[in-house]
Amino acid sequence: MTWSTRILDAEALRAWPLPDAGGGKDSRGRVVVVGGSRRTPGAVLLAAEAAVRAGAGKPQVATVASVAVAASVALPEALVTDLPETDDGEISTSAAQQIISLASDCDALLFGPGLLSPEGARELLEELAAELNCPLVVDALGMAYLTAHPDGLRHLSGSVVLTPNESELAETLQRDEDDVRDHLADCCAELADRSGATVVAGGEQTWVVSPGDDERWRYDGGVPGLGVAGSGDVKAGVVAGLLARGLPPHGAAAWGVLLHAGAGHSASQHLAPLGFLAREVLPWVPRVMNQLSESAE
Repeated sequence: MTWSTRILDAEALRAWPLPDAGGGKDSRGRVVVVGGSRRTPGAVLLAAEAAVRAGAGKPQVATVASVAVAASVALPEALVTDLPETDDGEISTSAAQQIISLASDCDALLFGPGLLSPEGARELLEELAAELNCPLVVDALGMAYLTAHPDGLRHLSGSVVLTPNESELAETLQRDEDDVRDHLADCCAELADRSGATVVAGGEQTWVVSPGDDERWRYDGGVPGLGVAGSGDVKAGVVAGLLARGLPPHGAAAWGVLLHAGAGHSASQHLAPLGFLAREVLPWVPRVMNQLSESAE
């Protein structure tokens, strides 16, 4: 297939208008974020808040029991479900039925933020995948499932977005990380075609690629300050929030890239080019969304 490169900017977003902002919290979607561990409880909080900042109405967090109470205090807007955990403080595969129940009536599920064991993440998603029927974002070590099962999410009929960083993309494709960095667009397309999912990957240059699409979308306005722990959790949460609001996967990914980058630019301008925290990006997301919405009209 021959393909063309399209530049991802505010004008491009006209193809995916945001859903009506009216109505109550139920009309704007419920997001379930599954992840975290005893040592990394913050990732799910960043992602869940990011989903709400992107306009989702109801955040829900499912994480290990040992940190669930602290998580509910840290993010009082969220309903927090405590899950059984392993001796290492990771989510146990015995939590699968609880997660499936939570996912049964949600509008988007985000899997992966804060998980520390690739094997544990793979085994848990193996238990879940066949039972899921909602839009899905797979992030971080959740990608280990795609390494073992490249087409394991095809039954979700194109309602999946994958948000790996470059090293996770390399691991998923079993390719050298330098090779992935040098051929990022091709690698995103390879993963999209293997998995049947929309892929978002990159840093200062980011690509959005959907399976079978002859257009690859590129964003070149990366923010160096976003190269910080937790930044990927924020981006994945924004994408999940937009999916929950009803955007299609490619549209949610495109908006997610520009919202994340735009919020990073705002944080850089108002705080410092480097040294700001991922959580300091969050308040800028709705402001940038409003600006992009006006520009896209």
